[in-house]
Amino acid sequence: MSILIKNGRVITATDDYMADILIEGETVKAIGVNLQANADTVIDAAGKLVMPGGIDPHVHLDMPFMGTYSSDNYETGTRAALFGGTTTVIDFILQKQGNSLHDALKEWKGRSDGNAVGDYSFHMAVTDFNEDTRKEIREMIEEEGITSFKTFMAYKGALMIDDRQMVGLMQEVKKHGGLINVHATNGDMIDYLIAKHKSEGKLSPLYHYLSQPEVTEAEASGRFADMANYTGCPGYIVHLTCEGALNAVRNATRRNQKVFVETCIQYLVLDASLYEKDFEGAKWVMSPPLREKKDQATLWAGINQGLVNVVATDHCPFMWEQKLMGKDDFSKIPNGHPAIENRMELLFSEGVQKGKITLNKYVEVACTNPAKIFGMFPRKGTIAVGSDADIILVDPDEKHTLSAKTHHMNVDYSGYEGWELTGKVKTVLLRGKLAVDNNKCYLKKGDGRFIKRKKVDSKI
Repeated sequence: MSILIKNGRVITATDDYMADILIEGETVKAIGVNLQANADTVIDAAGKLVMPGGIDPHVHLDMPFMGTYSSDNYETGTRAALFGGTTTVIDFILQKQGNSLHDALKEWKGRSDGNAVGDYSFHMAVTDFNEDTRKEIREMIEEEGITSFKTFMAYKGALMIDDRQMVGLMQEVKKHGGLINVHATNGDMIDYLIAKHKSEGKLSPLYHYLSQPEVTEAEASGRFADMANYTGCPGYIVHLTCEGALNAVRNATRRNQKVFVETCIQYLVLDASLYEKDFEGAKWVMSPPLREKKDQATLWAGINQGLVNVVATDHCPFMWEQKLMGKDDFSKIPNGHPAIENRMELLFSEGVQKGKITLNKYVEVACTNPAKIFGMFPRKGTIAVGSDADIILVDPDEKHTLSAKTHHMNVDYSGYEGWELTGKVKTVLLRGKLAVDNNKCYLKKGDGRFIKRKKVDSKI
């Protein structure tokens, strides 16, 4: 199949121009003005922005957590992502303590193989680093194409590793060309505050927020940066939320250190006042929690300063019935927030349309930087000859309203119910196939492909 996209305004992380795009098979064949080609399908993109498909490098699909599972599986989650203009996601495999990395990979493949509608890859979360695990790092990178390894500085007894394990893992990952992702919050301090609030009978969702003050994230971010600097291992902080944590990264730049930073769309547009909505605040119980207005300003500035490199989602949805597990105890509310479908349109409406970021910066943080950092560029994350034809067409002026009644995520509420946005994803191509057009999905379960990734280039 060949597709010719005509009359579009093409936006990449660096360019903005009018051109036609010829797609043959799965890749971009030619880009030029008034291309003359006999394509099987012609798409008129007049009045539309033509951009690379989004890459969300932080999602949790069908994930076991707190005695339940996240409500989007690989089929529903990647389909919802496509509707929102995200063509590739990276999910997290969670190693069980006492088990191998290969055991975890087998378990997650059992969930993903043959089920995804959009493309996907994996990070490997290491929760038990020992001599046996050490030997698996090279195989994950060189044979499986899994080049990033997640660590948790919180969730003691389940996911957290100590600093001794962190440094050992960093040294091994660096040796083989990988990268460490980190959930950077001080787990011991958080556990103390959770216990303190519960002992005082303070059990509402507000105390989830108050159990994770800014200092818990700022301290852990600085400590992680110090360990990454000592070992020379490329480091990436996931879901950074606040001024204190970003200042820890800012300080690291004074010694010429590069620490990659991801924030999530919710931290740019929502704030902690939502936790005062009694138990309805459970909709926004996530870790780290939503922060203050001043932190939103810091994150938007950090994007423009080049300190915040990626805007992801940490998509981890739970049905309202699942959230009710914590109706009498905030510490039992499953942590997570649905946003895989909303990220690209929210970032466009709140960022580009409100003058906070440029179109080029939008593509950079939503598409190109994730591809570069995680070893998929230039196959993914840009529009260029030879790249995968993952392309979205956006009507920059169309207004629409976000609602659980119309979204495609498998969750019965929206964190953005009633939000009116300007800018709508109209058409999505995945590797040269029509994936979504005018709110209809044309791909099916199993059309998504696992993307093996290259070793990390820490110089980007």
